[in-house]
Amino acid sequence: MSESTASYASGVWDAPLLGDTIGANLDRTAAAHPERDALIDYTTGIRWTYREFTAEVDALALGLLASGIGKGDRVGIWAPNCPQWTLTQYATAKIGAILVNINPAYRSHELRYVLRQAGIRLLVAAPAFKTSDYAAMIDEVRPECPELEQVVLLDGPNWRDLFSTGRAADPDLLATAQSALSTDDPINIQYTSGTTGFPKGATLSHHNILNNGYFVGELCGYTEQDRICIPVPFYHCFGMVMGNLAATSHGAAMVIPGPAFEPRATLEAVAAERCTSLYGVPTMFIAELADPDFETYDLSSLRTGIMAGSPCPTEIMKQVIERMGMREVSICYGMTETSPVSTQTRRDDSLVQRTATVGRAGPHIEVKIVDPVSGVTVPRGEPGELCTRGYSVMLGYWGEPEKTAEAIDAARWMHTGDLATMDADGYVAITGRIKDMVIRGGENIYPREIEEFLYTHPDILDAQVIGVPDAKYGEELMAWIRMRAGATPLTAELLREYCTGKLAHFKIPRYVHLVEEFPMTVTGKIRKVEMREIAARLIEESK
Repeated sequence: MSESTASYASGVWDAPLLGDTIGANLDRTAAAHPERDALIDYTTGIRWTYREFTAEVDALALGLLASGIGKGDRVGIWAPNCPQWTLTQYATAKIGAILVNINPAYRSHELRYVLRQAGIRLLVAAPAFKTSDYAAMIDEVRPECPELEQVVLLDGPNWRDLFSTGRAADPDLLATAQSALSTDDPINIQYTSGTTGFPKGATLSHHNILNNGYFVGELCGYTEQDRICIPVPFYHCFGMVMGNLAATSHGAAMVIPGPAFEPRATLEAVAAERCTSLYGVPTMFIAELADPDFETYDLSSLRTGIMAGSPCPTEIMKQVIERMGMREVSICYGMTETSPVSTQTRRDDSLVQRTATVGRAGPHIEVKIVDPVSGVTVPRGEPGELCTRGYSVMLGYWGEPEKTAEAIDAARWMHTGDLATMDADGYVAITGRIKDMVIRGGENIYPREIEEFLYTHPDILDAQVIGVPDAKYGEELMAWIRMRAGATPLTAELLREYCTGKLAHFKIPRYVHLVEEFPMTVTGKIRKVEMREIAARLIEESK
C-alpha cells in the first residue's frame, strides 16, 4: 500500500509552531493591540481592552505569587463562565501554576476526588451557581483534603485581597517568575468525563494548548477585527483553548454571553456585540435555531464559528450556514487529550466537505486510521480507529502512567477510540465510537449513519441511535427521538415505514423512544452509556 492510498495525512502549514508561553503570548498581543476589546461579559457589562485585561491578569498573578503559589503548584477553578475564570486562566499561566479545571456540575464526591488526585493547594470557586452550593461542598470535603491550603471565593474578601496585594507588588517579581518557565511545562489539568470509574486528568502544556488555540484561529481566519461569542464551558478545551486562546493569540475579542448556555442570551449577545464568530455543540445550535424569536435577531455580523463537541448533523450544519449566515463555519474534531483539535474543515471547503466530514489534519498534526486489532494503517476509504500525533498530544494523565501508556503508544500516537474513514483527499469522517458500534446478527452497524438519515424526517428535531440487548440478534437498534413542536408522535411502525426502501432492513431501528431531551454532559456530549442503561430497563419492563 503506497502512502497516497494509506489512511495517513499530515497537516502542512507555512507558519511555524509558536514557541511562546501563554503569558508571553498575551503580553505580545497586548503590546500590539492595547486599546482593542479583549473581553466583554454580556451579563454584567464588564468590558476590558487588552491593556486593561492584561493589567488585571498581572495583578492576580502577583497576588497569587504573594500568597505562596508558584511554578508547578496546582490551582483549582470551580465556577461557571465568567470574567474571573478567564483572569485565573491567564494569571496561573503567567506564574507557571497548573490550572485544574473542575466541572461546574460536580458534587462533593467528585470534588473530593479531584482535589486529592491533583493535589490542589489553592481553590478559586464561585460561592454558588444554580442549585450548587459550592461553598458548602468545599466545607464538607476540606477536612479530607490536606493539601488544600487556601480557598478563594470569587468576589469575596480573599479574592479582592489577591488583587490589592498584586497591585502593590513589584512587577519585577512577575517578570522573574515568567523567565523561569518553559513552553513544555504542564500548565493545565482537565478531567475527562469517564463513563466508568473516576475521570482521568489530561495534563497539557503551554505548547499544547497555545498552539492549538492559535492554529484553530488561523483556520477560522481570525484577526484583531474578530469578536468571538463563547457560550461553551471554559472548564473544557472548547471554551478555554478554542475560544479564549484562539482569541488572545490573534488580538480578537472574547464575548461571554452568560454563565451557562441560554439560547436567547447567546443570540442577544451576538447581535448586541456584533460578533463575527459563534461557537457551540450541535444541541446549542439546534436550540438557537428553534428559538421562537430567532428571525428578530440581527446576526448579519456573523462570518464564521465552530460546531464541535459531538457529531454534527448535516441538516443542522446547513441551517447554520443558511439561516445564521455563518458561511465559513468550521467543524472541528478532537478530544481533551489532544488539546483538543486534530482535524478541522477549511473556509474554502465545499459544502459537502464541511457537512459530511470533520475536515483534514490540522497544521503540524498527523492523523492515521488503523485496524483496531492489528494496529496496521488501513487503505483510504476503509473504517478503523483514528489516531493522532504531534505537538497537541497531552503530556499524560496526571499521576497515572499506566493509563497514559494505554492511550499513547510508544511512537506517541494518541489512540482516540473513534471509528473513522479517510477519503482520497485526506478528509476524515467519524463513523462512531468503537464502543458504540452495534453488532446485530453479525452485521457491524454504525449509529452515526442512521442518525444522519433520521434528520431527513420532517418531524424529527434530534435523534440518537443506540444498541440494546437482544436474545436473537445479540443487539438491536433503538432510536431516541426529539419531535418538533406540534408534530404527530412517531411510533416504531411509522418510523419503519419511513425507513423502508431507504435503509437496509437491519439498520432500521426496532424500538423508538420519544424524549424531551437526552442524557448529556455539561459540554453537550450525549451520554449513550446512560441511554443504554435506561433502554435496557424500558425493554425489560415492557415484556
